[in-house]
Amino acid sequence: MRSPRAGIDEAGRGPALGPLVVCSLCVPSEDLEFIKATGAMDSKALSSSKRESVYNDIIREVENRGWGVGLAVCEPSRIDYNSINSDLNSLEVKLFSEALELSADPENSGHLKVDACDVDEDRFGKRVSIELGEGWKQWDIESRHGMDSLDIVTSAASIIAKIERDSRIGELSRDLGLDVGSGYPSDPKTRLAVRELVSGELPHDCLRWSWKTVAESWYEVHGTPIPSRSGDGKITSQSTLGDWG
Repeated sequence: MRSPRAGIDEAGRGPALGPLVVCSLCVPSEDLEFIKATGAMDSKALSSSKRESVYNDIIREVENRGWGVGLAVCEPSRIDYNSINSDLNSLEVKLFSEALELSADPENSGHLKVDACDVDEDRFGKRVSIELGEGWKQWDIESRHGMDSLDIVTSAASIIAKIERDSRIGELSRDLGLDVGSGYPSDPKTRLAVRELVSGELPHDCLRWSWKTVAESWYEVHGTPIPSRSGDGKITSQSTLGDWG
């Protein structure tokens, strides 16, 4: 791939359930016009029907032109494990790096645009560069807030990430026989679903146990702090002080 250009964005940072999906799209610089022709722009600026249409056009070009696509799908369990000793920004640094490694060749000298997740956009870019290591030193990395509205490749990556996450949320609703909504805590359907999904002996695996919305729902149902799950798969439950009286 000559003069590669890559863009990375995520979908699902804030939801209380379902995965966080990061997409990296890598294309030759001479193919930028083909991305523009799809109508790609920041996924949040598109209606759901238009986003789906643009996604299909992008995927067609991916298949026809051999563009590189990398998806890092981070399940709730990994988010929870990470929360024990780290933070979400650090996790996303790793996910952005993983997605790029799946979509591009480090031996080519390329340009990477990332939609910064950190309040300090330059710091986020430097952390991604460090995570990638010396093997990617030939790549120029630019990190900006709102990069999905500034760079056409990142716009396309944002659309792929959004559609892929929405697809997984749809599958989750079908598998559970329960409409989980968008997954965001502000969604009434999601709040009702979370309450249903914490009603068992343990919170459902699709939930982000470390999220405040989930922990509060668990406490309302059970009257105890929500269990925690660690990187080794162990689950720890806490009792209320009253249990020891």
